[in-house]
Amino acid sequence: MKRALWVAAGSVGVGIVVLALKGAAWWVTGSVALLSDALESIINVAASAAAFLALNISARPADDNHPYGHHKAEYFSAVLEGVLIVVAAGSILREAYYGFLSPRMPEQAFAGVVLNGIATVINAGWCVLLLRLGRKWRSPALLADGRHLLTDVITSVGVLGGFLLVPVTGWPQLDPLLAGLVAINILWTGWSLMRESVGGLMDEAPPPDVVGRIRELVSLHADGALEAHDLRTRHAGRVTFVEFHLVVPGTMTVSAAHDICDRIEKAFDNDMGDVVMTIHVEPEGEAKHRGVVFL
Repeated sequence: MKRALWVAAGSVGVGIVVLALKGAAWWVTGSVALLSDALESIINVAASAAAFLALNISARPADDNHPYGHHKAEYFSAVLEGVLIVVAAGSILREAYYGFLSPRMPEQAFAGVVLNGIATVINAGWCVLLLRLGRKWRSPALLADGRHLLTDVITSVGVLGGFLLVPVTGWPQLDPLLAGLVAINILWTGWSLMRESVGGLMDEAPPPDVVGRIRELVSLHADGALEAHDLRTRHAGRVTFVEFHLVVPGTMTVSAAHDICDRIEKAFDNDMGDVVMTIHVEPEGEAKHRGVVFL
């Protein structure tokens, strides 16, 4: 978790540097499209700060008021980031509207392209790192931050390409039109982020491939048991909660049944990392002949 906190803190620093570069690009050119890119970077800084705070909260151990831990704090960060993206899109659309009504040719286009290009390269490198580490550590906050930066990189590339066409075509209206397209694109990203995070807050089941892996691990490491059924699983941040009923022969000792449970739990710890498991052991008369059958 300390590693994730360091990465989240790094995101704040990177966001500030990128914001300064994009703000300078807008300042020297007066471009509405580059202004829209800079406005999105303001949201990046705020969202990175929120992710850092959420990771701090989620790292707290379970207590009397939160016996299952504080892992879901990361989802609140991702929801907040989605909301901030929507707010940024509204601001960009406003600037694009007034820019279209009063279009003007950008100034010092080369300097603006260089400054914005450097910022985009920095963002791209950090985005790759966030997505890789977010998947590795199963952190919704880092993944949300990485996906947001990915959108920023894509829109920045599009803005730069279109911005270069403005002096070529001599059509100043192209600049605010690009800003409007940026706004629409990040609106979609904001909606996707909020949808995924709300699913986590509502204890939505993990993807089918994760559920399949859970069933496979139970099947491989439950030698001596007869059946596993009533599997329930969910994610809370980086932690996976798994519950199921394990049917064993009625003559099996408590100690032997406990050994099977220990073996399953160890396999999950080695394969999936942070897992909280609850296994309800039942005698063979409770078998339902569905779920994971070992007979």
